[in-house]
Amino acid sequence: MEFNYPDIIGYAVPAFLILVIIEIIGARLTGRGRYEARDSAASLLMGFGSQIAPLFGGLFVIGVVFVAAYELTPFKIPNTWWTVLLCLVLDDLRYYWWHRISHERRWFWASHVIHHSSQHYNLTTALRQTWTGNILGSLLFKTPLVLMGFHPAMVAFASAISLLYQFWIHTELIGRMGPFEWVFNTPSHHRVHHATNPKYLDANYAGILIIWDRMFGTFIPEDDAEKPRYGIIKNLGTFNPLVISFHEWIGIAKDVRNAKSLKEVAGYTFGPPGWSPDGSRLTSKMIKERWTRIHGEPPVASQPRAEPAAQPAE
Repeated sequence: MEFNYPDIIGYAVPAFLILVIIEIIGARLTGRGRYEARDSAASLLMGFGSQIAPLFGGLFVIGVVFVAAYELTPFKIPNTWWTVLLCLVLDDLRYYWWHRISHERRWFWASHVIHHSSQHYNLTTALRQTWTGNILGSLLFKTPLVLMGFHPAMVAFASAISLLYQFWIHTELIGRMGPFEWVFNTPSHHRVHHATNPKYLDANYAGILIIWDRMFGTFIPEDDAEKPRYGIIKNLGTFNPLVISFHEWIGIAKDVRNAKSLKEVAGYTFGPPGWSPDGSRLTSKMIKERWTRIHGEPPVASQPRAEPAAQPAE
């Protein structure tokens, strides 16, 4: 039996809006979670822009590359429910590594930082998406799935399921979820990912399955004794969508302009966010090491620490 691929994101938009309204009411009744009108409006504008931006050529480029890759590959995986499930699992692994690299390398962080720029954590934060990162991210990280023999429509559908799943985990209304958290990403796990607390940095990159973080040593559980603080290390102090979208690209351009060597150009562009030639800025690794010196132990002693993750450059 062949599987058809509906536009699940388009169908889900009304549900997104209804759930946002429910969360606003729930946050006011319970005191769990906060909404700020200008922040939420900025997130909604970023989400709207993320849907419009690919129409200016990016979607066409991705489509051409995917179709060409599928035509050239000698592998053709059948279109059935079990291959869709397999594609979803492999796409989730793909997402883990794309997400992790988007925190560890400044070029990719320049697009992904948008999603972390809100100092609030609610369902509108899930909609705060990049206007600039879809083309390169898709070409580098999704094309291999097409070359493996998965139809481009199947790959797009798997990515849409991942995006849909990750909407509901952006909330403070839902606490711990018991054994479900052993395998799946949850609001508790993802709050850690969005937190700027030193003990929470470099953690929980999962999309749907948290097992990837457990396997690759980047899992950190939420600590009830330390409430996550959201945003980025150097918060923007503005709700202007243009600043939100392009501030890190502008920062890269300024640093490259002032670079004194090709090594510095490479470091400012592809090094960990916060990299500087003299070490005067703080990367996430430096922040965690300082935290460890003060507290005398790693944030999670039983877990190996990941490599530097994203912090915005000064």
